[in-house]
Amino acid sequence: MTNITLITFINAPKQIVFDACRNIDLHQQSTSKSKELAIAGVTSGLINLNETVTWKGKHFGLYLTHKSIITEMNLYSNFTDKMVVGKFKSFQHDHFFIEVNGCTMMKDRIQYEVPLSILGKVFDNYVLKKYLTRFITERNQFIKKLVEK
Repeated sequence: MTNITLITFINAPKQIVFDACRNIDLHQQSTSKSKELAIAGVTSGLINLNETVTWKGKHFGLYLTHKSIITEMNLYSNFTDKMVVGKFKSFQHDHFFIEVNGCTMMKDRIQYEVPLSILGKVFDNYVLKKYLTRFITERNQFIKKLVEK
């Protein structure tokens, strides 16, 4: 199991940051480099508890799909999305929002397992973990710039 934890401070109320992070349209804008599109389930607006979204995007030169479901949501505090169908053995992304001195501390915790045992672990150690860290960091910076205006 691989774990990634990222902390991003955003000068905006946590309600605004929370909604920005579950906004399908904003996600598509923030991931335009990988041409991510919501192709099934919730395809625009805000995703909610027990709803699914299927993403199609270009990663590592291949178009991949990833279907996830929101398995937990406590409005303005946290939500969790889990992979239902995709290339990972398992994938979970926990999003936490904590107000600190009028700002929002956004914490992402990603836990995943790769397939292909040894080959998958080598790919993860040398490529995938860095790629996912950069992908989420860039998305968070996009959200930060948007909501701090």
